[in-house]
Amino acid sequence: MDEIRGGNTGDGTDGDGIRATAAGTAPVPLSVLDLVTVGQGRTATQALRTGVEIAKLTESRGFHRYWVAEHHSMPGVASSSPAVILAHIAAHTDRIRLGSGGVMLPNHAPLVIAEQFGTLEAMAPGRVDLGLGRAPGTDGATAAALRRSDRLNDGADDFPQQLSELIRFLDDDFPDGHPYARIHAVPGPVQATAPGGVQSAHRPPVWLLGSSGFSARLAGTLGLPFAFAHHFSAQNTIPALDLYRDSFRPSAVLDAPYALIGVSALAADDEREARRQVLTGALSMVRLRTGRPGLIPSPEEAAAYDFSPMEREFVDGWLSNVIHGTSDEVRTGLDDLAKRTGADELMITANAHGGDARLRSYELIADAYGLPRGA
Repeated sequence: MDEIRGGNTGDGTDGDGIRATAAGTAPVPLSVLDLVTVGQGRTATQALRTGVEIAKLTESRGFHRYWVAEHHSMPGVASSSPAVILAHIAAHTDRIRLGSGGVMLPNHAPLVIAEQFGTLEAMAPGRVDLGLGRAPGTDGATAAALRRSDRLNDGADDFPQQLSELIRFLDDDFPDGHPYARIHAVPGPVQATAPGGVQSAHRPPVWLLGSSGFSARLAGTLGLPFAFAHHFSAQNTIPALDLYRDSFRPSAVLDAPYALIGVSALAADDEREARRQVLTGALSMVRLRTGRPGLIPSPEEAAAYDFSPMEREFVDGWLSNVIHGTSDEVRTGLDDLAKRTGADELMITANAHGGDARLRSYELIADAYGLPRGA
């Protein structure tokens, strides 16, 4: 694959738009992954408004990034169009970095992604991240509908080639004679070559996302930042991070590895309330894994649900990877996780039925680490 080119991707903080500095007493920078969850009795409109509130709150408290993830055909997750959501969030924020965690590259033509994120970069210069995954973000039938093809394995197998094509569109540097040499992603660098054109100072840095070793190795080989889905693949976290670091080769983007991990964490004012809230996400996952996806159940429904022995085993395993409790307990759990994994950044996702619980959780975590107010 071609050498990865970087250019000026800085956001005025660290010079590359990737590295961040921890705030308060946090062991590493803290960021947010928002699934824009929709609870029973609530609408997608309300979920999206909550997303804005979370972005504004966490921006004011010194969190570094706000990312959304591409999912499809899941009633309880309203983040099927990350670029659209990020444009909305950009209009309500000023400093927090905005990105995809991630866009599922095999679902889209690389040119379309380059155009979407070039547009986002024009809207929010210097604070857009482009995180890419190779999974469909849904079931096989929905993936086939998205791609207009049932050859789903081709998309994953062709991921390195698709990635190279996307980066060339972002940099507008296909070589002479290439079939796409005269095709340009707009907004993008080509506008600087037009009479009177001015080159944008930024382009979104590309991140690779993964839950196994494939993207870890590829990110390391290409010298790209890496984001690992610890929140649903905890058993693979340390092996994947080790593989990323061992395979890392310096590039124009990074001279040393930089890895963040997604973490499921929820703080509440007492342990009982935290348990009550995270059980809603656990029940939602039970239903998803058994082919019954739906809206996020209420705490009352989750508490009354009669789990089968097999479901109870799944829930116990799932919740063992969700850091929850009081703010002090969550802080201790996050500190331990950062130490065990050596992650450079923690990206926290708080899954619960209602927006109030999620907002309260981020506020409590910020307080636990003494993060600034009105940053």
